[in-house]
Amino acid sequence: MVATENQSRWSFWLLFLLLVAAGLSLVAVPMYVIRPFRVQGAGELEIALALVRWAPIWTVIDGVLAALVAILLWRGSSMTRWRTAGRRLLVLAGMLLVASAAVMARVNLFERMFRPVTGAQFVAASDASVDDDDMVLAVRVGDQARAYPVRTMAYHHLLNDTLAGEPLIVTY
Repeated sequence: MVATENQSRWSFWLLFLLLVAAGLSLVAVPMYVIRPFRVQGAGELEIALALVRWAPIWTVIDGVLAALVAILLWRGSSMTRWRTAGRRLLVLAGMLLVASAAVMARVNLFERMFRPVTGAQFVAASDASVDDDDMVLAVRVGDQARAYPVRTMAYHHLLNDTLAGEPLIVTY
């Protein structure tokens, strides 16, 4: 009887840990795959985009299931006071991770990370430090020209500028 009860308790712990890992994976995998300056394969990008699309609903389902298992684990902690407190702390930490994943699944991190450039500063071409293999976006209006480094634009995506008196929005 005691062995079956212990096996059941370990099964619930394993299930809880798998639910926490699944919730975190729904957010972590797309964050890892869809990041700038990294080559993404078509298959892995397709999986990451599917996870981004379905993560909001699946993290809620994962959270509900994890909460149900957490309740069972919380109630089943009937050992010494310190062991009970330690196990309950693990359950609480796991639930915080699952809840964090559910919130993160609803936030576009890249949108928050990539802000338009404000107050851009420019230097003469002779003073610019651009490596030979750096790509630039070049714009010419009349007799004036500017070059915007792609590595900078990739982080910001938008830059408001004025060239030869003409307003300009540079994007990458």
